[in-house]
Amino acid sequence: MHALKAMNPATGEEGEIIQTIEPYQVEEVMEEAWDAFEDWSSKSVQERVSTLRTLRIYISDHADEIAQSVSWSTGKPKIEALTNEVLVLLDWIHHTERTAVKELKTRKVKTPITLLGKKSYIAYEPRGVVLVISPWNYPFYLAMVPVLSALIAGNAVIIKPSEVTPAIGHLMERIFTAVGFPKGLVQVVQGDGAIGAALVAASPNYVFFTGSVATGKKIQVEAAKRLIPTTLELGGKDPMIVFEDAHLERTVRGAVWGSLANSGQVCMSIERIYVERPIYDKFIARLKRELESLKQNNREDTDLGSMTFAKQIDIVRGQIDDALEQGAVLEFGERPVEWKMKKSMHLRPIVLTHVRHSMRVMQEETFGPVLCIMPFDKEEEVIELANSTTYGLNASVWTNNLERGRRVANALQSGAVCINDVNVSIANPNLPFGGVKDSGIGRSHGSLGLQMFCHEKSIIEDPGRNKGELHWYPYVGKYPLFLRMIQGLYGRNRNYVQFIRAFLSLSKKSR
Repeated sequence: MHALKAMNPATGEEGEIIQTIEPYQVEEVMEEAWDAFEDWSSKSVQERVSTLRTLRIYISDHADEIAQSVSWSTGKPKIEALTNEVLVLLDWIHHTERTAVKELKTRKVKTPITLLGKKSYIAYEPRGVVLVISPWNYPFYLAMVPVLSALIAGNAVIIKPSEVTPAIGHLMERIFTAVGFPKGLVQVVQGDGAIGAALVAASPNYVFFTGSVATGKKIQVEAAKRLIPTTLELGGKDPMIVFEDAHLERTVRGAVWGSLANSGQVCMSIERIYVERPIYDKFIARLKRELESLKQNNREDTDLGSMTFAKQIDIVRGQIDDALEQGAVLEFGERPVEWKMKKSMHLRPIVLTHVRHSMRVMQEETFGPVLCIMPFDKEEEVIELANSTTYGLNASVWTNNLERGRRVANALQSGAVCINDVNVSIANPNLPFGGVKDSGIGRSHGSLGLQMFCHEKSIIEDPGRNKGELHWYPYVGKYPLFLRMIQGLYGRNRNYVQFIRAFLSLSKKSR
């Protein structure tokens, strides 16, 4: 059995040693999940919600401890851990407590007149065992939302947290134990990619993955072999479109926070900033002043944290080197060669201008504190530029003309768009979250966030008093009646009386 060593990327401090499992143990994990599922799925949604309420109170009572653990494990400022992981999770839980019973309740739907006398329903039943593979950039929030959604829907859950932040997996394990969730209902399985592959191969009933496009595609291939449904929340290359009439101070501050929160290690980070040419120079000057005011001191009052995963620094370095070699201008920050000399996980913000879409930094996801700025002249031009990547997760439009803002938002190929704001759509539990193109498959949050972890079962109910149905045997004499019924109900000159007469005649033949 191997072990993972927790480490604070900001300081290099080592933490607890966390045991992993071997691939051959996955079958035992799956069996334990199925055993727990049998009892949990028989409980009412209201009973499950009651457990969720207890969990909310526990997380609220231990919010400072949890934020500290997330901050230590990721290198992000403690306030970001508290607001962007703990606070939004508590808000989501509170929302789900109020809505879960309604969203998962068997509901009556309309029945067409051709099935007169019957009633139709949709029932939501749990799938079974759900596998959640979670990322390292928001290791608490992006794991807990799909885990809790699956649990409220009646499933058992296996969590495979990132091996980069194993301490958060251990934290979640302690929380579920402290709250009193049944044994085996939520299992945290620590390990690397081989363990993740073994878990998918064990044929869970659903896979929810958050991470890179490359890994997501591999999971999708393996899931397809076993006909396992999936939700994939993948990367982004999010555009920010700034029109001349935008509130400059708000827009610049939004650009800085939207690009640099969690050191830019966010799938929804602003990665491409398009500024209307008349305010292009003014925007850059204001942006530099804002960046110079940020603190990066590894103390409680820091604005910028560290990078979390060392390998990402190499990726970001390669993207910036490629851009500089192709003519991009370093407006702010240090050249990658200086990073090597410092050997630090703390990267100062980088601002690049004179960028082109042929550059890697304008096409590939950049998980780092990099702002790329490009001027535009026309609305049609910037829409084309914004849509010219394989990603489509999030975007923002900044303008004082809300009519134009809505028009541009509707033209963008993106799962979410903010107008005069950034990265907040995921914080509204009423809104679905997910992307288009290479940014993923499926949606979480919103109504679908619970229902996707269920089978939709269609139920049609008949009183059972008649001897037969219109379309049953014998067929003799029914064809012309069905033809008149169709023409009366759907024809060019709809004739409801003709439909009723044909329907009644068919009914007599079926008694």
